Amino acid sequence: MVIDMHAPSHRRNALPFLLTFLLAAFALGCSNPPPANDAAPWHEPRAEGDAPEVVLTSHYVAMQDGVQLAVDVYRPAGLAPDSRLPTLVQQTRYWRAADMRPPISWLGESHGEQIEAFVAAGWAVVSADIRGTGASYGTRPYPWARDEIRDGGDLAAWVVAQSWSDGRLATDGISYSGTAAEFLATQAPEGLAAASPRFSLFDAFLDIAFPGGVQLANFAVAWPAFNQALDANRLPADLGWLAGMLVRGVRPVEARVPLEVFRQHEANGDLVALMAQGLYRDQVFPDGNTSAGVSPIGHRASLRASGLPLYSWSGWFDGAYSRSAIQRHVSLGKPGSRLILGPWGHAGEISGSPTSPGPTSFDAQQELLRFFDHHVRGLATGIETQPPVLYYTMVEDRWKGAESWPPAARREAWHLGEGRVLRRERVSAGAGSDEYRVDFDARTGTGSRWDALLEPQVLDYPDRGGEDEKLLTYTAAPLDAALEVTGHPVVELFIASTAEDGAFFAYLEDVAPDGRVTLVTEGVLRGLHRQVGLGDDTSIPGIPARSYAEADARPLAPGRVAELRFDLLPVSYLFRTGHSIRLALAGADADHFARIPAEGEPVWTVFRNAAHPSRLILPVPTHEALAPGPR
Repeated sequence: MVIDMHAPSHRRNALPFLLTFLLAAFALGCSNPPPANDAAPWHEPRAEGDAPEVVLTSHYVAMQDGVQLAVDVYRPAGLAPDSRLPTLVQQTRYWRAADMRPPISWLGESHGEQIEAFVAAGWAVVSADIRGTGASYGTRPYPWARDEIRDGGDLAAWVVAQSWSDGRLATDGISYSGTAAEFLATQAPEGLAAASPRFSLFDAFLDIAFPGGVQLANFAVAWPAFNQALDANRLPADLGWLAGMLVRGVRPVEARVPLEVFRQHEANGDLVALMAQGLYRDQVFPDGNTSAGVSPIGHRASLRASGLPLYSWSGWFDGAYSRSAIQRHVSLGKPGSRLILGPWGHAGEISGSPTSPGPTSFDAQQELLRFFDHHVRGLATGIETQPPVLYYTMVEDRWKGAESWPPAARREAWHLGEGRVLRRERVSAGAGSDEYRVDFDARTGTGSRWDALLEPQVLDYPDRGGEDEKLLTYTAAPLDAALEVTGHPVVELFIASTAEDGAFFAYLEDVAPDGRVTLVTEGVLRGLHRQVGLGDDTSIPGIPARSYAEADARPLAPGRVAELRFDLLPVSYLFRTGHSIRLALAGADADHFARIPAEGEPVWTVFRNAAHPSRLILPVPTHEALAPGPR
């Protein structure tokens, strides 16, 4: 059951599908799993109390081209007429709120954890349906088109002009809403003092549409179908009949949403389908825009010029968005900006640490308030004395701090050796190689980082031992001392294929003494895009940079050795004493990625000799991490 897709952080108000899940769990006699051990040790315990009384008003707000957006305003009850408040601005394409049927609507409305936390702290919260979605008028050719980006500035101008506004703004959001927040930061409207893009893309091509240059095929089908249903004021069918019994549709601004709103939505276009027509990052859309134009990475000059501090959030199992958050933080480098990387899947709801799985214990609202209260209201919250980078080491289950990313580390090479082993010693002679026929039934399961993009409450990697039988694996001897890996692992492979192209997957795995195999992280590269040395001012230190541009594409020459050098998604993980490091290589992930090539069964020859020393490079920290709390 899909719960939401990239829903805003107050999703229980916007799309209360979680209620459906809870009712089903109750009917089955299920109990909730224990929370993960990811609570922030630097947070003060929050006092328990009743939810604050919230005053909600809804409005249609005209943009400069006349399109009207549906906007909700949440404020504390009981304010004096002359009270002025700082405002948190959010924009969503997943309904700013749902219209609940009786008897749920008679029970009173929970406005969601984030809204209630911010209102209780003396903030107003403004939530808007972006144009062409929810109860807003308009159409959109694709996500983050030019008009949609401009709307954010118009909305901010409307907020600061209100009698209840003190003129100070912050913006945040999760996934789609996080990207909308970052685009608002590119405009630096009057009053905006800080932004927090959370679990969101930085580069639409590389982070979600084509990771490593390979199309994320399951997302390309499921996400547009979900959005089309919402834009027609319907719940997606896979949410089930109970959700339909509880939810009428999007919450109206007045008595009902005019039918003209949904007629206008019928003309909406789709970015995923548009990008699927090309293979390259520099593809030009029919209107002259590009994937960079719909990505914050293409607006980085404006982000730098704004001077706004950004707080970037992601998790080790958040699709490819951990890399997005890092690239944003590293390439923008603004004073006051922060980066946090938890053990989480998408939206930060679930921990994927194998020794501490379950619903998160991390108090996201307290962390956001610490950041925004400091930068918007000028308060001393302790965040100003904390290391700017916070990250969670899995298995050790410990938060750590650093001054920058990646933390200082040595590059420890593990070489592919005879007998499918990994070893620290480099091959000195010989002509060793291994042959592998690509198994296109290789999979990573339906609870992976990629599934979490569509269903944030699900994150479950099963034992990889059986799946590894379909792959080409290299396993090290059991470790005689624990080994922490923090940063971006890199593989350097020398491969000859019988095909002109291919998808090359690499999995870093942990083999326990009892044989259980745990996935640590993964990477993928399309052979066509193997050329490196094409980085720009957004490149992350220590990992291969490439353009993914059409002019730099290089088909493989069948039978000829090619070097494939690419990074795995970043991670912080502790391999325990007695456990073994494994590198598993595959040519497919049938659950998630497009098949390359579309036909045939390529055979690889993986070389592991003195002339072609294929290897795995692990970043191993060289000094003790900083304490994560205030200093």
